[in-house]
Amino acid sequence: MAIRFTVWNPATGESLCNRRVASASEEFVKESIDNAQDAFQSGVWSKAPAIHRSKVLSKLARLLEERIPELTKIETLQTGRTIREMNAQLGRLPEWLDYCAAVLRTHQGFVAPTQGNLLNYVQRVPLGVVAQITPFNHPLLIAVKKIAPALAAGNSVIVKPSELAPITVLEFAEMAEATGVPTGVLTVLPGLGATVGKAIVGHPHIRKIDITASNQTGRAVGQVAGSNITSFTAELGGKAPIVVFDDADIPSAVNGVAFASFVASGQTCVSGTRIIIQDGVYDSFISSLLEKTESIRRRMGDPLNPQSTMGPVISEHHLERIEGILSRTSGKILCGGQRLSGPSPLDGFDFTKGSFLAPTVIEDIKSTDELWKEEVFGPVIVVRRFTHVEEGVALANDCKYGLGAGIWTSNLAQAHRVASDIQAGLCWVNTHHRNDPSSPWGGMKESGIGRENGIEAFESYSQSKSTIVNTSTMDEMRRDDWFSDSTVQRRYG
Repeated sequence: MAIRFTVWNPATGESLCNRRVASASEEFVKESIDNAQDAFQSGVWSKAPAIHRSKVLSKLARLLEERIPELTKIETLQTGRTIREMNAQLGRLPEWLDYCAAVLRTHQGFVAPTQGNLLNYVQRVPLGVVAQITPFNHPLLIAVKKIAPALAAGNSVIVKPSELAPITVLEFAEMAEATGVPTGVLTVLPGLGATVGKAIVGHPHIRKIDITASNQTGRAVGQVAGSNITSFTAELGGKAPIVVFDDADIPSAVNGVAFASFVASGQTCVSGTRIIIQDGVYDSFISSLLEKTESIRRRMGDPLNPQSTMGPVISEHHLERIEGILSRTSGKILCGGQRLSGPSPLDGFDFTKGSFLAPTVIEDIKSTDELWKEEVFGPVIVVRRFTHVEEGVALANDCKYGLGAGIWTSNLAQAHRVASDIQAGLCWVNTHHRNDPSSPWGGMKESGIGRENGIEAFESYSQSKSTIVNTSTMDEMRRDDWFSDSTVQRRYG
C-alpha cells in the first residue's frame, strides 16, 4: 500500500486534500525512471521533429492559460501566498512554454570551420532522463521554468515537487499528457526529499539533476551528481542586498524595497533581506519604510482576499525556526518580530491557526549576526547605513551568497559601475524581482551552479554532437593511407 501524506493550508492549519497525496515508493521511482528511459530510447519524443515538440508546447501553453484561475486558487491554498500574487505570477507562466516553443523553431546548428576536406556539422541532442527537484515557494513557476526547456530539448523529465505544495505540479503533468506529451516523458513523483528525492537523483539513468533548494541539499545532491558523472544545475540560497544611494527617489525606493522584501512573505531566494542605505537619506528612508511596513501588516488578511497584502510562511515549523533566529539577534527590532493572532483588521480572518509573522525590520545589526549571514526565508529584513560608495559595495558583497541584488539611484552611470562590482548573478537597478523567459537566472558564490531561463537553459538540457564527414574524392581517400610504405607525411588529427 502506498504511503500517503497530507498537504496543509498554512493560513488555516487545515488539511487541503479530500484524499491525501500518495508518496512514490522506491520501487515506483525505479519503475518510473525505467519507463522514462524506455520512452527516451523509443524516440517518440526525443527524436520527434523540433516543429512537433514546438507545437505541443504551444498547445500546452494555451491549456495552461485556460486553467490559470483554477490553479491560482490551488496555489494560494497550498502555499498561503495571496491570491493577488498568484494571479500576477501564474498569469505569466505560459510565456515560458511559448518561449521554448519559439527556441525550437529558431535554434540552429552550425558548421565548424574544420581544416581540410571535411564537413563538420554540430547539432544539439537531448541528454536522456533528467531529474528536477522543485521547492514550495513558487511551486508551479519554478517547475515550469525547468520543465519547459527540458521538454523542448527532447528529454524525458522526472519531477519531485515539494511535499508541502505538490498539487499544481501534479495537475500540470496531467495537462501535458492531455496536450500531446507522450506517456513516460513527463512524470511527477511526490514525496519527501530524504526518500523519494534521494532515490531519484541516485538512479543511474539520470543524466542531469536540476534543483532549487537549500545549500545543504545542494551540496548533498551535488555529491551524488559528481559520483554518477551527471550534469548538475542548482539554484540555492540567497541573501540579497539592496543598496539605496542618497540620490535615489525615496518614495520609489521604499516601494521597491517593500516589494523586494515582503512579496511571497519574504520566501524567495532573491528577497531583499539586507537593506544598505547611504547616510544622507537613512533617517527619512527608514521612517517611510516603517510606515509602509505597518501599512502592509495592517492590510494582511485572508490570502484569498484580493485586498490582502501578505500571507503566512509555509508552515508552523518554519515559523518556529524564524522565531528562534529572531530571539538570538543582537539587533534592534524596529517593527514586527512577532507572530500574528486574532482577527485581521482587514477582513476579520483569524490569524491564530495559521503561520503568520508580521513583516519585520531590524537595525543595529552586526556582520557576524545570523540575520546578516544566513537565509531566513521569511518577512524579515535588516538595515545598515554606509557613507561612501566603496563601503556600500563592500557591505553588499559581505555575504557567502550571490544570487540577487538591487540598486536604487538616479545616477545611472553610478548604477552601472556598482552593478559591475556587486557579486550577484542578477542585479536590478531601480526595480526588483523582474524575470523573463529570455533572461538568465542563477547565482554566484554559494548561490548555485548554472542558469535557468534563456538559451543557456535550453542548451544545458542538451549536448552538442559533432559529425565529421570526409568530402574528399575516392582517389584522395585511397591515397590517405596512414600505414602505407610511402614516406609522404600524413595528417593525424
